[in-house]
Amino acid sequence: MLENIQVLYHSSIKINKEKVIYIDPYKITDDCHDADIIFITHSHYDHYSEADIKKLIKEDTKIIVTNDLKEMAENILNSEKVITVKPNEKYCIEGISFETIPAYNINKQFHPKQNNWVGYVIELNGIIYYIAGDTDITEENKQIKCDVAFVPVGGTYTMTAKEAASLVNIIKPKIAVPIHYGSVVGTKQDAEEFISLLDEGIEGKILM
Repeated sequence: MLENIQVLYHSSIKINKEKVIYIDPYKITDDCHDADIIFITHSHYDHYSEADIKKLIKEDTKIIVTNDLKEMAENILNSEKVITVKPNEKYCIEGISFETIPAYNINKQFHPKQNNWVGYVIELNGIIYYIAGDTDITEENKQIKCDVAFVPVGGTYTMTAKEAASLVNIIKPKIAVPIHYGSVVGTKQDAEEFISLLDEGIEGKILM
């Protein structure tokens, strides 16, 4: 399920399966220009980085953004290649089906619900991947059904390791991968704590 999937840095994920997909590319080291689709969860600099997006785009790249990023994204790519999304919707782009899940804080103000920022549930080769974005435990994400979950564990702006494990133990994916640590906030110890708190039957994998 994790074949050809990398957590590159922080919350930056690369999936090379049906398409070459990036989620929240950040601190990209090479000008590889290989992205078919780029998913952006929200506008914070460590998730929407124009410098990094420019290293990945090619002539036919599509970028999926929340509405507040539409104009900025259109400065990088032609408007027909910029797809705006809002929470609680289903989409199909380039043959890739996905849903948008609200991503927001419930006990802090860094990611207000009214901003309409998102996580993504993406189906690839019959496997369902949940990329949570920057979020706390919410009524919406407790309903997620997925095979693989990528969840933030660094605390401060998102869930702590303990909270992230609680969410994963509710939704019960087959595999859970910690993200959002090791750079802006959080440490590898947070990732390891998260893995240690997962229920039996859920495989925790550190990819970074």
